[in-house]
Amino acid sequence: MRIGELAKKAQVSRDTIRFYERHGLIRSDVDEAAGNGYRIYPEDAAMTLEVIRDAQAAGLSIADITVFMGQLAAQTDADFDVQGFLDGKIAEVTARLDGAQRFLTLLERTKVALAKAPQDGLDEVRKAGAGNGNRTRN
Repeated sequence: MRIGELAKKAQVSRDTIRFYERHGLIRSDVDEAAGNGYRIYPEDAAMTLEVIRDAQAAGLSIADITVFMGQLAAQTDADFDVQGFLDGKIAEVTARLDGAQRFLTLLERTKVALAKAPQDGLDEVRKAGAGNGNRTRN
C-alpha cells in the first residue's frame, strides 16, 4: 500500500510514517510496477504503527522502541541482555500505570466532591487557602 493509504489506515500523518521509516521502525520498497519511484508499504505496517503508538503512549523512547522492534524481528546483538531490557521496560510501564491510576482516582474523587459541594463554599475554600498558603485536601 502507498503512504497515503497507510496513513489513513493507521491514523497517523505521512510525516510520522517517514519519521519512523528513517529510524528503521518500518520499511518500504519502491513500487517497481508503477515505474514512478513511489514507495509501497507491507500490509503489516499498520499493525507495526499501532505497536509503536502504544509503546510511545507507555513512555518508551524511539531508541527503546527500536530495540524492542529489533527483538520482535530477532535482529539484535547476541550479547544484548533481552530479559534485562524487557524487565526494565515492564517496570517502567508498570510505574507509569500506577501513577496514572493514582491520578485517575484523584480526578474521580475531585469530581464527586465538586458535585456535592456548593460553588459558594468552594469559592470560600479557595480564598481561604490562597490567603494563608494552606491547601485543602480531600
